Amino acid sequence: MRQVIVVGAGQSGLAAARALLDRGLRPLVLEAGADTAGSWPHYYASLRLFTPAHFNTLPGLGFPGDPDRYPTRDEMADYLRAVAAGLDCEIRTGHRVSEVTRADGHYRVRTRHGAEFTAAAVVAATGSFGNPYRPRLAGLAGYTGTVVHASEYHDPAPYAGKRVVVVGAGNSAVQIAVELAEHARVSLASRAPIRYATTEPVPAGSRFWSVLSAAGRLPAGSLFGRGAIPVLDIGGYGTAIAAGRPDRRDLFVRADDDTLHWADGTAERVDVVILATGYRPALDYLRPLAEPRQRNGLSRRHPGLAFVGLEYQRTILSATVHGVGRDARHVARVLSRSVRCGRNGVA
Repeated sequence: MRQVIVVGAGQSGLAAARALLDRGLRPLVLEAGADTAGSWPHYYASLRLFTPAHFNTLPGLGFPGDPDRYPTRDEMADYLRAVAAGLDCEIRTGHRVSEVTRADGHYRVRTRHGAEFTAAAVVAATGSFGNPYRPRLAGLAGYTGTVVHASEYHDPAPYAGKRVVVVGAGNSAVQIAVELAEHARVSLASRAPIRYATTEPVPAGSRFWSVLSAAGRLPAGSLFGRGAIPVLDIGGYGTAIAAGRPDRRDLFVRADDDTLHWADGTAERVDVVILATGYRPALDYLRPLAEPRQRNGLSRRHPGLAFVGLEYQRTILSATVHGVGRDARHVARVLSRSVRCGRNGVA
């Protein structure tokens, strides 16, 4: 019998493990992947964080190197590996959880390869990268060109010389579209104009980041509602888009074979549509519990079940590296009241 099982060893799972250890609990962390870098190695190669290194630390270990630089994808992955190496708890990689059930007051956690564990509590910290959101766009009905999600985009090489439309208005959509515009004919299409939190690159030492950190303590919905967080322009993206590299336009309205039509009557043959339309929580393994609802990271229906890393879980930064530590501490504080170490690991 385990005290707590944490599902996922990315930023959310590692933050949860640290917070539980600080409360005297000894979690077992189960990770589907081969190591403890979470989803970071699978993002596009040129990804650079939209926030500086000093803004992206987890409890227990500062980000190495210059705190005012904007870390790359690989630097973030290496940082998470270092965080995991410093945790005094068991982490098992290659253990993809397939099902969590509850009986007799305990949770039974099964993995895809047949391993089975029992625990008093479970923290779901699997993020969302494994569940890309692909909306059913009416304008794409009948489109015969290639459609990919941003999670499948790695670098510009396969798109060189092609006509590409990137759908989305968030940070990833903007960064991918601007990068691709150097190699292909690219349009950035969205239902609404792009909103910018900043209109020019923000110095890493700017007071803006302390203001954003303070705003990240406010309840979700108090600033931007629950829509997309405005774009943080750290790379001159707004300038590039204003200059037409890429051009920005409203969403297309229909498709005929590989041709997209816009509301103004223009039509173009398009090779590839990239959906930078975000993600949804990757929580399929909780289906036996009938999709439990949560409040502030704690299940409303299942005592001992908690979450870390959900978008807008408590604040606008809950799904970010900066925000998961605070949420993890809240969850660990509540779980520590109900889980006590006995001979079999449960009070």
